[in-house]
Amino acid sequence: MIPLFDGHCDTIFECCAQGKHLLRENRRFREELGEAQGEICHCRTAQEAVSAFATGRAAAFLSVEGADLLGCNLEGLRRAYDLGVRAVNLTWNRANVLSGSCVEESERGLSSLGRQFVAEMQELGMLVDVSHLSDPGFCDVMELCKRPVFASHSNARAVLAHPRNLTDEMFLALGRNGGVAGLNCYAGFLGDDPDFDVIRRHLERFLALDGEDHVALGGDWDGCDVLPRGMENGIAGLLDFYEYLLQKNFSETLLHKLYFQNLMRVVGEVCTT
Repeated sequence: MIPLFDGHCDTIFECCAQGKHLLRENRRFREELGEAQGEICHCRTAQEAVSAFATGRAAAFLSVEGADLLGCNLEGLRRAYDLGVRAVNLTWNRANVLSGSCVEESERGLSSLGRQFVAEMQELGMLVDVSHLSDPGFCDVMELCKRPVFASHSNARAVLAHPRNLTDEMFLALGRNGGVAGLNCYAGFLGDDPDFDVIRRHLERFLALDGEDHVALGGDWDGCDVLPRGMENGIAGLLDFYEYLLQKNFSETLLHKLYFQNLMRVVGEVCTT
């Protein structure tokens, strides 16, 4: 069995039929866990995930894509932490009071409240997710954060010039911070007529930037409607991609980092309680 830790899926959001209420989605999450007892458990720390693996179960971490779901305030953030949320995107595609996004008000970085929000996340031990954030917002986060941050589902802008992707400079900053970027399987962020070769080009760009310890998986499962050839069946395609990369002379050591170790390291350094 290949150890697998993917950094971004929208499954609970999809199960709730586009519901946008934190408590509603948390309730559905608990219901799904109840129906899958013995197979998966909610984890808050890397150690809890290791304990789950030891008993043959998968580990599920809760994240929030867009702080609007939390009211963009510290009270909502702390409530989410108490519910077990351990990662938050500051924005989705829409700008909010914390920052501009990569799509809306993209010239605007973190507000004063946004800086307080990030500082509180670091203090609590929550992963700051910079996917969807504006470029100035990204830079502000990197200046503020001492603990690793991650771009849960963002590809290489040098391969496809899309604002959802990371520039070389942004990826290098993530590396200096000790963070990771998760390769996104949404076709629109990969390139024309994407397949495994195109995904590999994004991976190789990050690796060329000393990214062996700073790239992970972030498939955007249940959050995108067009997947590349070879991934049409969703996450199961990652097994085929693994074999494909082996055939392209990627080492098993590197693939273990990509598929599991790098993201687990970051969770272990940040999510300690």
